[in-house]
Amino acid sequence: MIHPAPAVRPRTADVAVIGSGLGAVAAALAAARAGRSVVLAARHHRLGGQATTQLVPALDEHPHVETGGVSASYRAFRDLVRARYDGPANPGGGWVSRLCFEPAAAEHALRALLAPHVASGRLEILTGLTPRSVRREGARLTSVRLSAACDGAPVTELSAEVFCDATESGDLLPLAGTPWVVGSEGRDAHGESLALPGGPHPGAVQSCTVGFVVEHTPAAASYAGPAPDGYEQWRERQPFTLEIAGWDDRTHRYRMFEDGPDGHPPFWTYRRLRDGAALGGPDAALINWAGNDYADLSSIDHPGQAYTEAKRLSAAFLHWLRTECPRDDGGHGYPGLTLAPGIAGTPDGYAEEPYLRESRRLRTPAPVRQQDLEPVPGQARAANRTDSGGLAMYHMDLHSRVGHPASAYAPTAPFQVPLASLVATEPDNLLAAAKNLAATQVAASAYRVHHGEWAVGEAAGALAAQSCLRSLAPGRLVGDRRELTLLQTRLAADGVPLAWTLDVPPGDPRFVAVQLLAAAGALTGRRAAELNVRPQDPADEAERRALHSAAARLFGDPDGTAIPTPPPADPALGWGDLAVGLVGRVQDALRPLAPVTRAPHA
Repeated sequence: MIHPAPAVRPRTADVAVIGSGLGAVAAALAAARAGRSVVLAARHHRLGGQATTQLVPALDEHPHVETGGVSASYRAFRDLVRARYDGPANPGGGWVSRLCFEPAAAEHALRALLAPHVASGRLEILTGLTPRSVRREGARLTSVRLSAACDGAPVTELSAEVFCDATESGDLLPLAGTPWVVGSEGRDAHGESLALPGGPHPGAVQSCTVGFVVEHTPAAASYAGPAPDGYEQWRERQPFTLEIAGWDDRTHRYRMFEDGPDGHPPFWTYRRLRDGAALGGPDAALINWAGNDYADLSSIDHPGQAYTEAKRLSAAFLHWLRTECPRDDGGHGYPGLTLAPGIAGTPDGYAEEPYLRESRRLRTPAPVRQQDLEPVPGQARAANRTDSGGLAMYHMDLHSRVGHPASAYAPTAPFQVPLASLVATEPDNLLAAAKNLAATQVAASAYRVHHGEWAVGEAAGALAAQSCLRSLAPGRLVGDRRELTLLQTRLAADGVPLAWTLDVPPGDPRFVAVQLLAAAGALTGRRAAELNVRPQDPADEAERRALHSAAARLFGDPDGTAIPTPPPADPALGWGDLAVGLVGRVQDALRPLAPVTRAPHA
């Protein structure tokens, strides 16, 4: 029997964003905010990735998150989640994060952020679609074909000027013929101490986890049923335990509902998503622990099988918690732990997709490396990137890798999202917008968490929009200092920090100027040694010279001849006010670069 070809539904936009997660939402939001037409093509019907379908709505963030180091839009997302609960700052009360909540709150917040752009017609959201093939014309990607999983489903052909790959696994990279890498590059490639010896090791992909949500209802305790297939093997191999190897080379011991013998807080409240005492009803917690980290198969090479087996592992861990886990009061097992499908948003209480700690990543000559994120002696920040498009901060946290069970860890200094790391070498209009930026496995492990993925996506969306506006391929735009300054000005004006300056928040009238000059290298002396730059304090002569040099750099004028040296400043004038004056001069000089209308890429 000959089956008719599936119908093709065309869609066209300035910017196409492919993906369902936080990077995808942030990219679509940034591009639409810049006035571009955007189509967001999502695999899942729920948006949010880590915070929803992957069941990690306990945000992994940095210690400054409540006061700085994230963009205005990410803060709006957090504020909307809290508003859903009408009061509690941490609705789940989980101790892994300052904000733990139920997945539905994340979905509601993300949809609310996108809603004005949908209503305006700038943004169209398509769900249930997976990329299947692409069309290229020379160095450019012209369209992506997407469809549902079932045979014969209608095909959506999405054409755009710029494409953002915000998929969880970097799915567009192999389809588009983009150079990519996965697994460990190996220590020989970049001299990273956390990389695997020798190398490369493309199969050594980090573990994935199929989390699940359980409620604790002791009165509803019931027979746990027979042990799942492979239970004994999993129990001994993982192993199943409430003890975990700490980053301080000590074993951390936990109890279920009480503080552990070492003083550690309870296992139950680690990733608790619902605090029943504060919100009413039973407690509910996410179980995402070393016990159900799955590293037998690569989630990139064998996605379906890895998900199936990781889910079996999680079922086995739940059985252990219900039957053999040491009780705080003696005995074994907590049969009152029951799966909570209503909170998880799935039929069985398990994650709709695995939490992936690793993606295919852009392969470029100069990826972000471990050394680029490490603390610099005498400095409060990691090495400065003048092409910054956002901020992140998280330790380099490598879970077990396929074939290599040991985890690895190293601290970072507060770092940036380099715009160059988002640009594919080919095709020239494809951008990374999630965990797939050009970074080594080690460095990418610090970008992969919630606010890091958001920062990457937001930077990619803004770059895509500016690429359309200026009729320049993204790589050419980032490589042209004046064009880059226009883009960074737009980012800062939208509340995206480019450098770590905690005491100059987005609402401060000096914010844009301070961000531009700090990213361009103006921080010296004491202002480089701490995250507060004290903008109201006067600048000494060396700091004035550094500010002027940074302003010249913004204009693409390393000699400083196009930006006149300002007259001697009032000694009492604050550093931040000097920055405002200098950036005003730069903006005046750049004014002839008026925005152009949308046109094909040059």
